[in-house]
Amino acid sequence: MKIENHITTILQLYEFSMAIGKSLDYKESCDMFLKLILKRKNFNAAWILEKEDSMMLSTYAIPIGKSIQLKFDTNLKVDLNSIEDFKYFEYSNDFDTLSPIGIDKGHIAVFNLKEQGYLFLFSKKDNITIEDLSQLQPVIDKFTMSLKACKAFKQQQSLLNNLEVRNQELSDYAHMVSHDLKSPLRSIDTLTTWLRDDYSDKFDNNGKEQIKLIRNSVEKMDTLINGILEYSTINKNQIETYDVNLNTVIDAILNSIQVPEHITIIKNELPVIHGDKYRLQQLFQNLIVNAIAYNDKTQGEIEIGMKDAGVFWEFFVKDNGKGIEAVYFDKIFKTFESLESNVNSTGIGLSIVKKIVDLYKGNIWLTSEIGQGTTFYFTLKK
Repeated sequence: MKIENHITTILQLYEFSMAIGKSLDYKESCDMFLKLILKRKNFNAAWILEKEDSMMLSTYAIPIGKSIQLKFDTNLKVDLNSIEDFKYFEYSNDFDTLSPIGIDKGHIAVFNLKEQGYLFLFSKKDNITIEDLSQLQPVIDKFTMSLKACKAFKQQQSLLNNLEVRNQELSDYAHMVSHDLKSPLRSIDTLTTWLRDDYSDKFDNNGKEQIKLIRNSVEKMDTLINGILEYSTINKNQIETYDVNLNTVIDAILNSIQVPEHITIIKNELPVIHGDKYRLQQLFQNLIVNAIAYNDKTQGEIEIGMKDAGVFWEFFVKDNGKGIEAVYFDKIFKTFESLESNVNSTGIGLSIVKKIVDLYKGNIWLTSEIGQGTTFYFTLKK
């Protein structure tokens, strides 16, 4: 008979253990485990009081009872601090404030769930032994870890949801601001065009230069607004990926941008990769335009190439321009960072490049020598 009881106990403990960790929802996890405890053991009710700062709060109860919220201090008639693992009590009025359900008599086992609070198991009859509670202790410890995981998961989900809301708000704000800013920009552009055309004979050279500066500033502001919108929507609304011929992409870029006559662009054979054409065009175009803008040589040269790097494609855009000091290698990828006051530079192009490379689970880096040129390298996962 003793062997049969021992086997039954082992099977029950195994059953209890299997019920733990099947869900990352706090109440669902409590339901699965504690309802099984009540079903298999001689308990009639269960509840959890969680310690939060200086308060004791009820977070779960079978059956559902009143909500408990009281101060955890020396005024508690039951000394919970003295419970290291578990303690068995005969029910008394001292438990009235700690119980969400009405109890007249019986016995209560209290398990210390550490930072997760205390678990109360109530039995109407005095048929629970210390040996029974000792056998439960290992699975209660496992249950405690499961509750901790549930709370961590909930906090993570809350943070992710908040982050998603904030990202949406920022995206909406970027669109709203861009719309509000573009309207006065268009007015300034129109007015300066009228001034330049209608009063050209009345402006001296200095006046004409001032009009030109205003129009350049308007153009730069318009480019900056477009850059902000591009940056805010790079990883929004994921587009279906497909095969993209990068040779065709580069040809389209070179036909759409203004390449000065003194700059030669060398394009090596590029692969067909899996991605979306729009983002890949943004990526290469920003690097090519950047190489053109900062090339000070009378005979400028830009080379675009790649090599197979296992699970990645490794690309490079190399120029023989001004070069960049090593101290600025990280800084240039940050939003609105520009090394020079250039009318064509918004300080957002390379941050867009990095964001797209990150989206493709790649890396980007550079080598450079002042006066000799710069090479940007980046990888895209195949």
